[in-house]
Amino acid sequence: MLVNEVKDFKTTINDIVSKIEETQLAIFQSANANVMDLYFYIGKVIDDRIKWGNKFINELSIELKLKFPNAKGYSPRNLHNMRKYYLAVKDDEKLKEYSYKIPWSHNSIIMDRVKDNNQKIWYIRETYNNGWSYDYLETQIKRDAYRRQILGDKPNNFKLTLLQPQSSLAKEIMKDPYIFDVGALRENFVEKDIEKAMIDKIKMTLLELGNGFSFIANQYRITVNDEENFIDLLFYHTKLHCYIAIELKNKSLYQNMQEK
Repeated sequence: MLVNEVKDFKTTINDIVSKIEETQLAIFQSANANVMDLYFYIGKVIDDRIKWGNKFINELSIELKLKFPNAKGYSPRNLHNMRKYYLAVKDDEKLKEYSYKIPWSHNSIIMDRVKDNNQKIWYIRETYNNGWSYDYLETQIKRDAYRRQILGDKPNNFKLTLLQPQSSLAKEIMKDPYIFDVGALRENFVEKDIEKAMIDKIKMTLLELGNGFSFIANQYRITVNDEENFIDLLFYHTKLHCYIAIELKNKSLYQNMQEK
């Protein structure tokens, strides 16, 4: 290639990459807005029945996890956060509109730790414009960035130090565990199919495992450091007097991912 052709080639590639990143952001922002709408609705339902107390939230959490075992976000703590979100935005359409621009995890910390709505909007706008990660946002809230930058009338260099805000924000939204990623769901469904087949033929599964195994449950919920996890298959060994947890993984899928 000639020098001009090389430059034109690089420009063309960069244009395509930029378009892909813009499209990624648009797709995930649309998905993010749907999640925010859902959580607003759930938060309203919880608030309308707040007289039922925490028992309702705990029971709701259990029922939703049973109904949607592959979905995240239905822990009692997150359901409480949905109510906080609803209460924060229900009478402020501008704040609600802004909240659709950033991931749920970012919204949760802003709604929980920032009291004034104008400050909430500022943190959301800065997160969106500069592609702040969750950790960076948390640091800015702890350091009271709003008061230092706005009330203190101090300049900042966010735009110079935080590069490619649109690309960064797209990556942040993609990493958010509450966005329903199709690829991840397919992987979970394949492993879920294996789990279901083993449950359907539990007698044969026990025989294959050997003597002493007693089936306890599938998708058994445990909480470690306030984080919920689910054991695919839980057994108790009557001779060893211990629990045995089995985590199912689709080997072919992981091999393909590593090869890529």
